[in-house]
Amino acid sequence: MSNIHLQNCPVCNGTQFQPYLQLKDYSISKEDFTLMECKDCGFVFTHNFPDEKSIAPYYKSEDYISHSDTRKGLVNRIYHVVRAVMLQKKAQMVEVYSSKRKGRLLDIGTGLAYFPEFMKSRGWQVEGIEQDADARQAASKRFDFVVNDVPALLEMKGRDFEVISMWHVLEHVHHLDVYMKTIWENLADDGLFVVAIPNPDSPDAAHYKQYWAAYDVPRHLWHWKPQVFKTFAQKHGFEVVATKPMPMDAFYVSMLSEKYKQASLSFIKGIFWGKMTWWKSLNQPQKSSSVIYFMKKI
Repeated sequence: MSNIHLQNCPVCNGTQFQPYLQLKDYSISKEDFTLMECKDCGFVFTHNFPDEKSIAPYYKSEDYISHSDTRKGLVNRIYHVVRAVMLQKKAQMVEVYSSKRKGRLLDIGTGLAYFPEFMKSRGWQVEGIEQDADARQAASKRFDFVVNDVPALLEMKGRDFEVISMWHVLEHVHHLDVYMKTIWENLADDGLFVVAIPNPDSPDAAHYKQYWAAYDVPRHLWHWKPQVFKTFAQKHGFEVVATKPMPMDAFYVSMLSEKYKQASLSFIKGIFWGKMTWWKSLNQPQKSSSVIYFMKKI
């Protein structure tokens, strides 16, 4: 396996790092990993993560639900119920912050493509990008639009999408600068860029520490605190115009974290800590387990 060892911070280009947390890939490989933090800007990243050719096996599991669509186990069954609710909420937020009820939407890292399919049902013209071949095939077979591989994204020129979305995807991307440049070039001047990512500054992250499921190493390469992400967005020509919590994520992540701890009464404890994080994030999106960033071009 080939690993990538960062020399420079992707946010501020700093070169001084310090250990942030020692943790394990609880869901698939059981391997140990280290998170590092940039001393200059506070950006947190997975240390010595697998390169693009080596990381594929870390996604090959029924536990990786965005690709497998499994309904095995209580937590995964709950995930499907929550997803149905969140599709409606995501669509409403996108239409509010884009000020549009229809247009061209590109969903990057679309997985099984439930979100673009839902937007298509509301009158949007949609396209999807997905790296995983099995997920692409399943999505294209299930829905009446093409889901392309990553090279199709990188070859795009001046498409002027009204909305480009990445729901829990940017933390997986190896080549951040390339993606951000491509997105900027293919977003309409008045378009909306939407990114949802886990928040290591959330109460549930502080409580669960190395067991916090949203660290999800080594699949998650990057771990943005809210202020650090705003700096990163600005570096690439975007202004964060609004943030919103993903309230249901706290419950799912907390239940999964309790499972990783092998705790007794894990379901009840997960619900409790999910509710605590949800309550604290009601008027403070920066406290949410996952934060949605709505961005416009500067």
